Parts: sequence; C-alpha cells; structure tokens
Amino acid sequence: MVERRIKSADLPTVRGKYVENADMASLTWLRVGGPADVLFSPADEDDLVEFLKNLDTGISAYPVGVGSNLLVRDGGLRGVVVRLGAAFGKIETDGVRVRAGAAALDAQVAKRAGAAGIAGLEFYRGVPGTIGGALAMNAGAYGGETKDVLVEAVAYDRTGTRHLLSAADMKFSYRHCGADDGLIFTSALFKGRTDDPAAIEARMTDIMTRREATQPIRERTGGSTFANPDLSLSAGCKSWQLIDEIGGRGRIVGDAQVSEQHCNFMINRGEATAGDIETLVESLRTDVERETGVKLRWEIRRIGEAAEADE
Repeated sequence: MVERRIKSADLPTVRGKYVENADMASLTWLRVGGPADVLFSPADEDDLVEFLKNLDTGISAYPVGVGSNLLVRDGGLRGVVVRLGAAFGKIETDGVRVRAGAAALDAQVAKRAGAAGIAGLEFYRGVPGTIGGALAMNAGAYGGETKDVLVEAVAYDRTGTRHLLSAADMKFSYRHCGADDGLIFTSALFKGRTDDPAAIEARMTDIMTRREATQPIRERTGGSTFANPDLSLSAGCKSWQLIDEIGGRGRIVGDAQVSEQHCNFMINRGEATAGDIETLVESLRTDVERETGVKLRWEIRRIGEAAEADE
C-alpha cells in the first residue's frame, strides 16, 4: 500500500470524475470518518475497466455503496474510493428474473420485482443498502438472504478482468461472501417466482411496518452492528439479546450510543467520531464475551486509518 496521499494526477485518465480529499462522512449513514485521498465515480463499466487496468498496483481501491453498513475511521483512507453511480443502477425484469446494477438500492429492486409480479425478493425492502453491498456480504433480512435468489454476479478484479460468478462461486455463508477479496461487483441476476403483485406489496408493507417499529431508522446509524451468533452457542440469543443481557442498552462513549430501541444498532447523537463508535462496539464485544462466552462478529464494514492521536 502506498502510504503517501494520492492525488488524481497519480491516477489513470478517465471519463468519469475524480474528487480529491473526499468527505467520506457525508457519504455514510453514521456520518463519521476522515476523508479519502480520492473518490472516483466511473462514467460506465468500460471506464471502470480502464481505470482498474491502469491503476498502480500499489494504490488501494475501496468499493463503496451508499455507506449504510460502513464505518470509515477518523484518519481517512489512503487510496481511491470507487463509488458506482447511475450508470450502474439500472433494474430490469424478465419473467421471474431481475437484473440489477450494483448501485441499485436493494429496496428499489424489491419494489420493481414486486410490481412485475416476482416474489422472493421482498426481504430486500428491509435492507438499507445497494446490490453491490448485498453481494459483498450476503445481505438479508426477515427470513431471506441474497444467496436464496442469486443466479450470477458480474465483478472485476484489480487488473480489470471480468468475472462471471455463479451463486456457488460466491461461497456464501451467513452475512459473508467467500469470493476473492478485491472484486468490484457491477451487476447481478436474481431469480424469484411468480405471485400476485398485490400480495407481494402487502408482504413488503409488513416488512417496513415491522422495521419502523423495531429499528432506529431515522437516526444516524449503520444498521445491524453485529452478525447474529450461532444460536446453538448462545443459548438461542441473538446479538441484541446478548447486549441487553450484559446491560449494554443505552451505553454511551463520547457522542456514540447504543440504541435504546434496538441495541444491535449504534447511533451517532450528533458529534460522535468513528473512534467513539469503534470503542463503544469493542466494549460491547469484550463484555459479551466475558459474561456469556460468545464472541460477536462485526457486521458493519470498517475501513481506513485511525486518527493520529488514537494510534
């Protein structure tokens, strides 16, 4: 990894847009974190390919979606953040199949599928992210997971080589994708089943009603912080129940707080730093393991460097 700060002059010529010293806090739901050296928004798939083919191998590239499940550390990112835009957000339906770009919002994919009478993707209505993120972590909610509906995904590696991955190639497990690190997903093909659009819409409405009643969706949060543990090892308790059991509900570090509504959600009360959030989460992990013997695993993705004062 190149330690010096990267400038757009260090990068390949592109048709898309480079932004130096990019404000990452504004691009994440938690609203924390330092800047990225450069933010790259490719014009289209060909532009992305040329960028990857010609990018210095010593420069790190980080694919980022809408930042709903992302913690950028306070020291920011040395390298390039790749954020796919509208050219990668198309959604098409054909029979019981849905093809979606990696920048398409999960919720919009669910809606488009439902309107076309394609069932099986309703769970995406309750996932606050993009298809790219869903592929990278086997996103799921309310009884459904990406692995249940994926047919194939298109991705590019750091050399710009195209890969067509089947569901088996993705090596999915619970909230985890085992495909090679460094891939940038650009689209996916899903398969559902035929159903009445009204019935599908009713199920999605139920999902949203349940989500609004149980999750702090109007706060500055990053979604579920921890993946649920193996219930056979946690006496049947989910992550939020373990946190509640050790008295973690409402815990505060700096201006970061465990949600009173759902204690697997961390909240930025306004002035929290990434360091506050990470310290808070690690304190929960430590206390849960000490008091219950269960090791909680981060579901939120963490990238970047700690602030110099924290190193």
